Amino acid sequence: MKNDLLNQIQRRIASMSKGQRAIGNYILNSYDKAAFMTAAKLGATVGVSESTVVRFATILGYEGYPELQDSLQELIRSKLTAVQRIEITNDRLGDDDVLRRVLNSDIEKVKTTLDEIDREDFRRAVSTIVGAKEIYIIGMRSSAALANFLWYYFRLMFPSVHLVQTTSGSEIFEQMLRIGEGDAVIAASFPRYSKRIINAVDFAKAQGASVIALTDSPASPIAVNADCILTAKSDMLSFVDSLVAPMSIINALIVAIAREKNRELEKTFARLEEIWDEYEVYDKDNQK
Repeated sequence: MKNDLLNQIQRRIASMSKGQRAIGNYILNSYDKAAFMTAAKLGATVGVSESTVVRFATILGYEGYPELQDSLQELIRSKLTAVQRIEITNDRLGDDDVLRRVLNSDIEKVKTTLDEIDREDFRRAVSTIVGAKEIYIIGMRSSAALANFLWYYFRLMFPSVHLVQTTSGSEIFEQMLRIGEGDAVIAASFPRYSKRIINAVDFAKAQGASVIALTDSPASPIAVNADCILTAKSDMLSFVDSLVAPMSIINALIVAIAREKNRELEKTFARLEEIWDEYEVYDKDNQK
């Protein structure tokens, strides 16, 4: 995708106007920065009007600048280094209220995720998990937090749930040695994608397990061969990954599965409450 877009600009740049050539050259040399600029800021940076930037997008076949910007963001999302992320974030935030910008960005990601997620894939994921013999949960690097959260609740809901530890490549396959048909793998990965989780998902699929991918795009390397794709918008907050939308999907999965297993869970949690009381797990004196 990256080469397709940049090659198109290179092929057509000679026939463009002077202002459009300035835009094209800037994108070719600094597409990582251009991807997060508004049309007005990109125009100001190269010394042309905002309308010239919009016309540049339409020349390339886009309906408008936002569509071109989406393409630029998509093709660099998995390639930016931590240092590049910091530089881009500083450019985007400027002197704005960081708290407001970050929270508003997260709110927008959740709204977009709600609009775009495939409801049928979500329902199929719930059904697959409920009917699985063994459940394997994998998340690496920042996505490990998602995997741990999901595992914490699933271990209370299912008799056989495995949190695949990812300290080394060989250990991953050792932990998944007996995976096969009737089992389900829930894999979470967002840019920059970990090579190890891609290999783990490919291995699980080859053994006949059902794969549920929690990721940012159907083009994600863990989504290509997945049985269910749960897409969630993520964003770069400096070197930090924003995983608010993926966490919301996980919450929805837990609630939906709990409804499917309602009677069974009532018995499980009734027993747990007895154990928690007996061993004073929670501080009742300060509960409101």
